[in-house]
Amino acid sequence: MSITIYEHQRGLLFRKGRLAKVLTPGRHHFTLGKVEILPIDKAIESRYSKVELLCGSELLKKWTTSVHVPDGSIVVHYVNGIYREVLRSGEYLFWNVAQEHEFKHFDLSQVDISEALPKAVLAKLPNDVVNCFVVPNEYKGVLSIDSSFAKILEPGIYYYWKEASVVQCPLVDARKLQMDITGQEILTVDRVSLRMNLTCAYRIVDFRRFKIEIGDFNNQLHVLVQLAIREFVGKMRFDEILENKDKISDFLLQSLKNQEAELFIEVLSAGVKDIILPGEIREIMNTVLVAEKRAQANVITRREEVASTRSLLNTAKMMEDNPVLMKLKELEYLERIFEHVGAITLNNNSDVTTQLLSLIQSQKKS
Repeated sequence: MSITIYEHQRGLLFRKGRLAKVLTPGRHHFTLGKVEILPIDKAIESRYSKVELLCGSELLKKWTTSVHVPDGSIVVHYVNGIYREVLRSGEYLFWNVAQEHEFKHFDLSQVDISEALPKAVLAKLPNDVVNCFVVPNEYKGVLSIDSSFAKILEPGIYYYWKEASVVQCPLVDARKLQMDITGQEILTVDRVSLRMNLTCAYRIVDFRRFKIEIGDFNNQLHVLVQLAIREFVGKMRFDEILENKDKISDFLLQSLKNQEAELFIEVLSAGVKDIILPGEIREIMNTVLVAEKRAQANVITRREEVASTRSLLNTAKMMEDNPVLMKLKELEYLERIFEHVGAITLNNNSDVTTQLLSLIQSQKKS
Protein backbone atom coordinates (compact mmCIF):
# COMPACT_ATOMS: atom_id res chain seq x y z
CA MET A 1 0.00 0.00 0.00
CA SER A 2 1.34 3.44 -0.90
CA ILE A 3 0.17 7.04 -0.31
CA THR A 4 1.38 10.51 -1.22
CA ILE A 5 1.79 13.27 1.40
CA TYR A 6 1.84 16.83 -0.02
CA GLU A 7 3.66 19.92 1.33
CA HIS A 8 0.60 21.26 3.13
CA GLN A 9 -0.04 17.92 4.80
CA ARG A 10 1.41 15.54 7.38
CA GLY A 11 0.51 11.94 8.00
CA LEU A 12 0.10 9.85 11.13
CA LEU A 13 0.76 6.11 10.85
CA PHE A 14 -1.00 3.97 13.46
CA ARG A 15 -0.17 0.32 14.08
CA LYS A 16 -1.90 -1.86 16.62
CA GLY A 17 -3.79 1.19 17.90
CA ARG A 18 -0.68 3.24 18.66
CA LEU A 19 1.08 6.05 16.83
CA ALA A 20 4.03 4.50 15.02
CA LYS A 21 5.36 7.23 12.73
CA VAL A 22 4.92 10.78 11.43
CA LEU A 23 4.82 10.87 7.63
CA THR A 24 6.45 13.86 5.92
CA PRO A 25 5.78 15.05 2.31
CA GLY A 26 6.58 12.39 -0.28
CA ARG A 27 5.58 8.92 -1.44
CA HIS A 28 5.27 6.31 1.33
CA HIS A 29 4.91 2.51 1.10
CA PHE A 30 3.79 0.27 3.99
CA THR A 31 2.10 -3.03 4.47
CA LEU A 32 0.54 -2.75 7.92
CA GLY A 33 -1.29 0.01 9.77
CA LYS A 34 -3.65 2.89 9.15
CA VAL A 35 -2.66 6.31 7.86
CA GLU A 36 -4.41 9.57 8.73
CA ILE A 37 -3.58 12.59 6.54
CA LEU A 38 -4.01 15.96 8.28
CA PRO A 39 -3.61 19.60 7.09
CA ILE A 40 -0.80 21.54 8.75
CA ASP A 41 -2.80 24.79 9.09
CA LYS A 42 -5.39 23.38 11.53
CA ALA A 43 -5.40 21.88 14.99
CA ILE A 44 -4.68 18.13 15.02
CA GLU A 45 -7.86 16.06 15.41
CA SER A 46 -7.38 12.33 14.96
CA ARG A 47 -9.99 9.63 14.49
CA TYR A 48 -7.69 7.03 16.00
CA SER A 49 -6.39 8.77 19.12
CA LYS A 50 -7.36 11.45 21.60
CA VAL A 51 -5.61 14.80 21.51
CA GLU A 52 -4.55 14.41 25.17
CA LEU A 53 -2.62 11.23 24.25
CA LEU A 54 -1.06 12.77 21.16
CA CYS A 55 0.20 15.72 23.22
CA GLY A 56 2.29 13.31 25.27
CA SER A 57 3.70 11.45 22.27
CA GLU A 58 7.50 11.66 21.91
CA LEU A 59 7.13 11.24 18.15
CA LEU A 60 5.11 14.47 17.80
CA LYS A 61 7.11 16.73 20.12
CA LYS A 62 9.47 18.07 17.48
CA TRP A 63 6.63 18.49 14.95
CA THR A 64 3.95 20.13 17.05
CA THR A 65 3.13 22.76 19.66
CA SER A 66 0.57 22.02 22.36
CA VAL A 67 -1.47 24.34 24.58
CA HIS A 68 -3.60 23.61 27.63
CA VAL A 69 -6.60 25.88 28.33
CA PRO A 70 -8.02 25.38 31.87
CA ASP A 71 -11.60 26.02 32.87
CA GLY A 72 -12.40 29.69 33.45
CA SER A 73 -9.83 30.78 30.87
CA ILE A 74 -9.53 31.35 27.16
CA VAL A 75 -6.55 31.56 24.82
CA VAL A 76 -6.24 33.93 21.89
CA HIS A 77 -4.35 32.09 19.16
CA TYR A 78 -2.04 33.93 16.72
CA VAL A 79 -0.38 32.33 13.69
CA ASN A 80 2.63 34.16 12.29
CA GLY A 81 1.59 37.25 14.26
CA ILE A 82 -1.96 37.29 12.86
CA TYR A 83 -5.08 36.59 14.94
CA ARG A 84 -6.49 33.16 14.12
CA GLU A 85 -9.07 32.10 16.72
CA VAL A 86 -10.17 31.85 20.36
CA LEU A 87 -9.47 28.58 22.17
CA ARG A 88 -11.76 27.55 25.01
CA SER A 89 -10.98 25.07 27.81
CA GLY A 90 -9.32 21.88 26.59
CA GLU A 91 -6.13 20.45 25.02
CA TYR A 92 -4.94 21.62 21.60
CA LEU A 93 -2.15 20.41 19.33
CA PHE A 94 -0.86 22.35 16.30
CA TRP A 95 1.72 21.58 13.62
CA ASN A 96 4.64 23.97 13.94
CA VAL A 97 5.77 23.34 10.37
CA ALA A 98 6.20 26.65 8.45
CA GLN A 99 4.05 28.38 11.11
CA GLU A 100 4.85 30.25 14.29
CA HIS A 101 2.18 29.94 16.95
CA GLU A 102 1.59 32.41 19.77
CA PHE A 103 -0.89 31.91 22.60
CA LYS A 104 -2.15 34.60 24.97
CA HIS A 105 -3.96 33.35 28.08
CA PHE A 106 -6.74 35.32 29.76
CA ASP A 107 -8.45 34.66 33.07
CA LEU A 108 -12.21 35.11 32.63
CA SER A 109 -12.71 35.82 36.34
CA GLN A 110 -11.21 39.24 35.55
CA VAL A 111 -13.99 40.92 33.62
CA ASP A 112 -11.82 43.75 32.32
CA ILE A 113 -9.86 42.94 29.19
CA SER A 114 -6.23 43.94 29.50
CA GLU A 115 -4.50 46.19 27.03
CA ALA A 116 -2.65 43.14 25.67
CA LEU A 117 -5.38 42.89 23.03
CA PRO A 118 -5.67 45.79 20.58
CA LYS A 119 -9.15 46.90 19.50
CA ALA A 120 -8.55 45.55 16.01
CA VAL A 121 -8.32 42.06 17.53
CA LEU A 122 -11.14 42.63 20.02
CA ALA A 123 -13.46 43.50 17.16
CA LYS A 124 -12.77 40.04 15.65
CA LEU A 125 -13.54 38.04 18.79
CA PRO A 126 -16.80 36.01 18.73
CA ASN A 127 -19.89 37.60 20.23
CA ASP A 128 -20.25 34.79 22.77
CA VAL A 129 -16.78 35.59 24.15
CA VAL A 130 -16.87 39.35 24.71
CA ASN A 131 -19.40 42.04 25.49
CA CYS A 132 -19.02 45.12 23.33
CA PHE A 133 -20.59 48.32 24.64
CA VAL A 134 -20.71 51.51 22.57
CA VAL A 135 -21.30 54.71 24.54
CA PRO A 136 -22.18 57.51 22.07
CA ASN A 137 -21.27 61.15 22.53
CA GLU A 138 -23.48 63.05 25.02
CA TYR A 139 -24.25 59.81 26.85
CA LYS A 140 -22.88 58.02 29.90
CA GLY A 141 -22.71 54.26 30.44
CA VAL A 142 -23.62 52.81 33.85
CA LEU A 143 -21.56 49.62 34.04
CA SER A 144 -22.77 46.85 36.34
CA ILE A 145 -21.15 43.45 36.90
CA ASP A 146 -23.31 40.65 38.29
CA SER A 147 -26.00 43.24 39.12
CA SER A 148 -23.57 45.39 41.13
CA PHE A 149 -22.56 48.89 40.08
CA ALA A 150 -18.98 49.05 38.79
CA LYS A 151 -18.34 52.49 37.28
CA ILE A 152 -19.49 55.21 34.91
CA LEU A 153 -18.24 54.89 31.33
CA GLU A 154 -17.44 57.95 29.26
CA PRO A 155 -18.19 58.00 25.48
CA GLY A 156 -16.21 55.30 23.68
CA ILE A 157 -16.12 51.57 22.86
CA TYR A 158 -15.58 49.06 25.70
CA TYR A 159 -15.01 45.29 25.75
CA TYR A 160 -15.53 42.87 28.65
CA TRP A 161 -15.29 39.11 28.95
CA LYS A 162 -18.69 37.52 28.69
CA GLU A 163 -18.49 33.98 29.97
CA ALA A 164 -17.65 34.46 33.65
CA SER A 165 -19.97 37.34 34.68
CA VAL A 166 -23.16 39.09 33.69
CA VAL A 167 -22.08 42.50 32.44
CA GLN A 168 -24.62 45.22 31.63
CA CYS A 169 -24.21 48.83 30.54
CA PRO A 170 -27.45 50.83 30.17
CA LEU A 171 -27.05 54.31 28.70
CA VAL A 172 -28.05 57.57 30.36
CA ASP A 173 -28.53 60.74 28.32
CA ALA A 174 -26.17 63.48 29.53
CA ARG A 175 -27.68 66.22 27.38
CA LYS A 176 -30.19 68.88 28.34
CA LEU A 177 -33.54 67.10 28.39
CA GLN A 178 -37.08 68.41 28.25
CA MET A 179 -40.42 67.10 29.43
CA ASP A 180 -43.72 68.55 28.19
CA ILE A 181 -46.94 68.00 30.15
CA THR A 182 -50.01 68.76 28.05
CA GLY A 183 -53.64 69.13 28.99
CA GLN A 184 -53.15 69.34 32.76
CA GLU A 185 -56.59 70.12 34.21
CA ILE A 186 -56.79 72.61 37.12
CA LEU A 187 -59.85 73.82 39.08
CA THR A 188 -59.58 77.41 40.32
CA VAL A 189 -61.06 78.81 43.56
CA ASP A 190 -64.02 80.25 41.64
CA ARG A 191 -64.57 76.76 40.12
CA VAL A 192 -63.38 77.48 36.59
CA SER A 193 -61.82 74.41 34.98
CA LEU A 194 -58.63 75.22 33.06
CA ARG A 195 -56.16 73.16 31.10
CA MET A 196 -52.47 74.02 31.14
CA ASN A 197 -49.54 72.98 28.98
CA LEU A 198 -46.35 72.89 31.07
CA THR A 199 -42.68 72.35 30.26
CA CYS A 200 -39.59 71.48 32.25
CA ALA A 201 -35.91 71.33 31.18
CA TYR A 202 -33.35 69.41 33.23
CA ARG A 203 -29.97 67.70 33.16
CA ILE A 204 -28.89 64.54 35.03
CA VAL A 205 -26.02 65.14 37.47
CA ASP A 206 -25.64 61.81 39.35
CA PHE A 207 -25.78 59.10 36.70
CA ARG A 208 -25.13 56.15 39.02
CA ARG A 209 -27.88 56.92 41.52
CA PHE A 210 -30.23 58.12 38.79
CA LYS A 211 -30.06 54.76 37.02
CA ILE A 212 -30.01 52.59 40.14
CA GLU A 213 -32.37 54.33 42.54
CA ILE A 214 -34.91 55.97 40.23
CA GLY A 215 -37.54 53.66 38.79
CA ASP A 216 -39.94 55.45 36.45
CA PHE A 217 -38.34 58.91 36.32
CA ASN A 218 -40.75 60.44 33.82
CA ASN A 219 -43.74 59.47 35.93
CA GLN A 220 -42.15 60.83 39.12
CA LEU A 221 -41.30 64.17 37.51
CA HIS A 222 -44.77 64.34 35.99
CA VAL A 223 -46.38 63.88 39.42
CA LEU A 224 -44.17 66.56 41.02
CA VAL A 225 -45.17 69.08 38.34
CA GLN A 226 -48.84 68.22 38.81
CA LEU A 227 -48.71 68.65 42.58
CA ALA A 228 -46.82 71.94 42.35
CA ILE A 229 -49.29 73.45 39.87
CA ARG A 230 -52.33 72.32 41.83
CA GLU A 231 -50.90 73.68 45.06
CA PHE A 232 -50.37 77.15 43.58
CA VAL A 233 -53.11 77.53 40.98
CA GLY A 234 -55.78 75.83 43.09
CA LYS A 235 -55.70 78.81 45.51
CA MET A 236 -56.18 81.48 42.82
CA ARG A 237 -59.17 82.92 41.02
CA PHE A 238 -59.52 82.78 37.26
CA ASP A 239 -58.62 86.43 36.70
CA GLU A 240 -55.57 86.14 38.98
CA ILE A 241 -54.26 83.20 36.97
CA LEU A 242 -54.41 85.14 33.71
CA GLU A 243 -52.67 88.11 35.32
CA ASN A 244 -49.94 86.11 37.10
CA LYS A 245 -48.74 83.61 34.51
CA ASP A 246 -45.09 84.51 35.23
CA LYS A 247 -45.55 83.97 38.96
CA ILE A 248 -46.92 80.48 38.28
CA SER A 249 -43.80 79.64 36.25
CA ASP A 250 -41.52 80.99 39.01
CA PHE A 251 -43.29 78.92 41.66
CA LEU A 252 -43.10 75.77 39.53
CA LEU A 253 -39.37 76.27 38.92
CA GLN A 254 -38.62 76.82 42.60
CA SER A 255 -40.75 73.84 43.63
CA LEU A 256 -38.87 71.51 41.25
CA LYS A 257 -35.50 72.87 42.35
CA ASN A 258 -36.37 71.86 45.90
CA GLN A 259 -36.69 68.26 44.63
CA GLU A 260 -33.43 68.17 42.66
CA ALA A 261 -31.49 66.17 45.26
CA GLU A 262 -34.13 63.42 45.37
CA LEU A 263 -34.21 63.04 41.59
CA PHE A 264 -30.43 63.48 41.05
CA ILE A 265 -30.99 66.14 38.40
CA GLU A 266 -30.46 69.84 37.88
CA VAL A 267 -33.63 71.71 36.90
CA LEU A 268 -32.74 74.33 34.29
CA SER A 269 -36.14 75.84 33.57
CA ALA A 270 -39.84 75.25 34.13
CA GLY A 271 -42.96 77.16 33.27
CA VAL A 272 -46.41 77.46 31.74
CA LYS A 273 -46.55 77.29 27.95
CA ASP A 274 -50.28 77.74 27.39
CA ILE A 275 -53.49 78.23 29.36
CA ILE A 276 -56.47 76.69 27.56
CA LEU A 277 -59.90 78.06 28.49
CA PRO A 278 -63.19 76.12 28.30
CA GLY A 279 -65.43 76.90 25.33
CA GLU A 280 -67.96 79.01 27.27
CA ILE A 281 -65.26 81.03 29.04
CA ARG A 282 -63.45 81.55 25.74
CA GLU A 283 -66.57 83.00 24.12
CA ILE A 284 -67.12 85.34 27.06
CA MET A 285 -63.49 86.48 26.97
CA ASN A 286 -63.73 87.10 23.23
CA THR A 287 -66.87 89.18 23.74
CA VAL A 288 -65.20 91.22 26.46
CA LEU A 289 -62.14 91.71 24.27
CA VAL A 290 -64.23 92.91 21.31
CA ALA A 291 -66.11 95.36 23.56
CA GLU A 292 -62.86 96.71 24.99
CA LYS A 293 -61.38 97.22 21.51
CA ARG A 294 -64.52 98.97 20.29
CA ALA A 295 -64.46 101.29 23.29
CA GLN A 296 -60.80 102.08 22.63
CA ALA A 297 -61.60 102.76 18.95
CA ASN A 298 -64.42 105.16 19.93
CA VAL A 299 -62.12 107.04 22.30
CA ILE A 300 -59.51 107.41 19.57
CA THR A 301 -62.18 108.61 17.07
CA ARG A 302 -63.47 111.25 19.51
CA ARG A 303 -59.95 112.37 20.26
CA GLU A 304 -59.20 112.84 16.57
CA GLU A 305 -62.45 114.78 16.03
CA VAL A 306 -61.62 117.16 18.87
CA ALA A 307 -58.12 117.68 17.49
CA SER A 308 -59.52 118.37 14.00
CA THR A 309 -62.05 120.89 15.33
CA ARG A 310 -59.39 122.65 17.35
CA SER A 311 -57.22 122.90 14.23
CA LEU A 312 -60.08 124.44 12.22
CA LEU A 313 -60.71 126.98 14.98
CA ASN A 314 -57.04 128.05 14.97
CA THR A 315 -57.10 128.40 11.16
CA ALA A 316 -60.24 130.53 11.26
CA LYS A 317 -58.71 132.92 13.80
CA MET A 318 -55.58 133.32 11.68
CA MET A 319 -57.59 134.11 8.50
CA GLU A 320 -59.77 136.62 10.40
CA ASP A 321 -56.69 138.57 11.43
CA ASN A 322 -54.94 138.31 8.03
CA PRO A 323 -56.98 139.09 4.82
CA VAL A 324 -54.10 138.04 2.54
CA LEU A 325 -54.11 134.61 4.14
CA MET A 326 -57.86 134.48 3.55
CA LYS A 327 -57.38 135.19 -0.16
CA LEU A 328 -54.65 132.55 -0.40
CA LYS A 329 -56.94 130.04 1.26
CA GLU A 330 -59.72 130.89 -1.20
CA LEU A 331 -57.38 130.39 -4.13
CA GLU A 332 -56.19 127.10 -2.67
CA TYR A 333 -59.77 125.80 -2.44
CA LEU A 334 -60.54 127.13 -5.92
CA GLU A 335 -57.54 125.27 -7.29
CA ARG A 336 -58.72 122.06 -5.69
CA ILE A 337 -62.18 122.54 -7.23
CA PHE A 338 -60.80 123.11 -10.74
CA GLU A 339 -58.71 119.92 -10.50
CA HIS A 340 -61.95 117.92 -10.54
CA VAL A 341 -64.00 120.08 -12.98
CA GLY A 342 -63.80 119.72 -16.75
CA ALA A 343 -65.92 122.78 -17.77
CA ILE A 344 -68.19 125.41 -16.12
CA THR A 345 -70.95 127.09 -18.21
CA LEU A 346 -72.33 130.48 -17.05
CA ASN A 347 -74.97 130.93 -19.81
CA ASN A 348 -76.39 129.14 -22.82
CA ASN A 349 -73.87 130.61 -25.29
CA SER A 350 -70.42 129.51 -24.21
CA ASP A 351 -68.38 128.13 -21.30
CA VAL A 352 -66.12 130.03 -18.92
CA THR A 353 -62.96 129.33 -20.96
CA THR A 354 -64.47 130.79 -24.17
CA GLN A 355 -65.78 133.86 -22.37
CA LEU A 356 -62.40 134.47 -20.74
CA LEU A 357 -60.71 134.17 -24.17
CA SER A 358 -63.12 136.72 -25.65
CA LEU A 359 -62.48 139.12 -22.80
CA ILE A 360 -58.72 138.85 -23.32
CA GLN A 361 -58.97 139.47 -27.08
CA SER A 362 -61.27 142.43 -26.66
CA GLN A 363 -58.92 143.90 -24.09
CA LYS A 364 -56.03 143.65 -26.60
CA LYS A 365 -58.00 145.47 -29.33
CA SER A 366 -58.89 148.32 -27.04
